[in-house]
Amino acid sequence: MRNTLSRLRLLPAIAGLVLALGSTSSALAFDPTSAAGLWQKIEDGKSVGWFLVVDHNGIFEGIIAKMFQEPGDPPDPVCSKCTDDRKDMPWLGIPFIRDMKRNGLSYENGNVLDPRDGKIYKANMTVTPDGQTLVVRGYIGISLLGKNQYWTRLPEAAYNELDPRFNPNPPGAARKAMKQH
Repeated sequence: MRNTLSRLRLLPAIAGLVLALGSTSSALAFDPTSAAGLWQKIEDGKSVGWFLVVDHNGIFEGIIAKMFQEPGDPPDPVCSKCTDDRKDMPWLGIPFIRDMKRNGLSYENGNVLDPRDGKIYKANMTVTPDGQTLVVRGYIGISLLGKNQYWTRLPEAAYNELDPRFNPNPPGAARKAMKQH
């Protein structure tokens, strides 16, 4: 009986150790040179959109996660000119980057959708070595005939500003669940 009580007293310490190791391993699993994350595009000093890039077993895809509309813009635009499975999808949440495959800091052989006109372009992406800038290049035919966009990585706290439907890291969800038990 005495040994059983001693073992039971160790359970909270063991559980704490497991939680600490689990949080350490997830922190170590973050790869700052990965395109996976939340990115911001700025034009004329203003944010025009936030984009969430996710890794689906080695295939990277991106959605429009937050829009910053100008006065006069339609409140809930849809991809009315799309001709594939994204036809009439709302821009917010639309998967506009598809099929990117990682090769070091580069992501290749993907495509990007312009929801304004429904056109799909071949695309590549490159993460800078410091992991803070993502260069997205859409092109027709060969990469030389294209255009770059430069996106800046947003801090983890920015996820709190996303619509919950598109937030892979809901604010405090894990902490709240742990406190309830």
